[in-house]
Amino acid sequence: MIMKRLVHVLFFALFATALFAQGKAKYVFYFIGDGMGVNQVNGTEMYLADAAESRIGVKPLQFTQFPVINVASTFSATNSVTDSSAAGTALATGEKTYNGAIGLDSGKQRLTSVAEMAKRSGKKVGVTTSVSVDHATPAAFYAHQPERSMYYEIALDLPKAGFDFYAGSGFLKPNTTYNKKEAPSVFPIFEEAGYTIARGYKDFKAKSSPAKKMILIQEEEAPAGRRSLSYAIDRGESDLTLQQITESAISFLGGNNSKGFFLMVEGGMIDWSCHDNDAATTFREVVDLDNAVKVAYEFYKKHPKETLIVVTADHETGGLGLGKGKYEMNLKALAHQKQSTGTLSSSITALRKQKGHRTSWEEIKELLGKTMGLWTELPVKWEHEKLLRDCYESSFSRKANQEMEKSLYTESEPLAAKAKEVLNDIAGVGWISGGHSAGYVPVYAIGAGSELFKGKMDNTDIPKRIAKAGGYK
Repeated sequence: MIMKRLVHVLFFALFATALFAQGKAKYVFYFIGDGMGVNQVNGTEMYLADAAESRIGVKPLQFTQFPVINVASTFSATNSVTDSSAAGTALATGEKTYNGAIGLDSGKQRLTSVAEMAKRSGKKVGVTTSVSVDHATPAAFYAHQPERSMYYEIALDLPKAGFDFYAGSGFLKPNTTYNKKEAPSVFPIFEEAGYTIARGYKDFKAKSSPAKKMILIQEEEAPAGRRSLSYAIDRGESDLTLQQITESAISFLGGNNSKGFFLMVEGGMIDWSCHDNDAATTFREVVDLDNAVKVAYEFYKKHPKETLIVVTADHETGGLGLGKGKYEMNLKALAHQKQSTGTLSSSITALRKQKGHRTSWEEIKELLGKTMGLWTELPVKWEHEKLLRDCYESSFSRKANQEMEKSLYTESEPLAAKAKEVLNDIAGVGWISGGHSAGYVPVYAIGAGSELFKGKMDNTDIPKRIAKAGGYK
């Protein structure tokens, strides 16, 4: 009798172990929308419904239709409001740290990221972003430095991690140390470590087949340079996109690979547009991230029992408010904005250099009509026109002492910033600040192990549950 019971227990244990092994996520996609709070997602879906279908409601994004939907808190070890490095480290390692830290705890001791765990477990690993590869969030997955602005030192950590695929716009300080000293370029160091460097999507296709490890960055002449990819709203036909990066990563990591992969994809410019309080650009950036998620979702449909997709954010940026007192919004007004605030600013600067104080108000109205839809597509109230006219007169007068409007990542012509504010007001969108907030961020999951993401979480819970779902050592 005892022997029979023992056999039964052993059989059940073996069956449960086998069942768990089958349920492990062989392929893991970890999407992080930098700055993407709950309202950034909700606002995007409401904007799509209003702009595309002229109705009140939501037009769902792909990732908001995932079966598991949740929220997570984001505070850091030292601040109620986190920065991207502490939040990135929390999402990468499952540990809180101080604002500014990359892959280190509050005592500046090295932490192990979920990407490093995946690599040790035999998976191929990719870390990708729409901003520079050495920026805070992607860096937290492969680097270990006390300050996020140590870009050169962060880049030197890249080959040490030994991941298989990296992608982004470029590297911010490829030959200058944190102490502002000239140093050997990081690119030959990468190549010596076995990395093939591809500049642009076409170059990747040409070089990917024989490559063992790959770094994909945009072409040197790309408009945004090494700082970031172009905003979706500003994008040209030849610009590298986050969707292309995701496709490239899957192609590179998935080929001849029996053990699976881990891929982190950051939509980093949601945060940048939120720092600018640019709602039209923000909603398009959320759509851009969703387009990358769609690529992963197509992969999931081919491997539904082996694939996990998690979508979340490191923090909310700007304190985005949907509605400004009236019980109405006009989000489709944002569809008339054709340029980001930064690109509009460049257009105004070009006009200033060309004509100076001789620039007429009618020329300004024509420019804002073409780029923002003001007057041409949208009626402009007297109080809005006065704000714009006053800004024009102070900015383009003979005695103007030009001072740019500054956010964390950009500087804008005052008139560009004012036009954006007017369009936000017409749309019924408000912002608390140009910085981060402590608001909850959303969490979405589908696939193998997605049930682990039910119930309210802290951001530190997310990588721990990914590691569990993937069976990482």
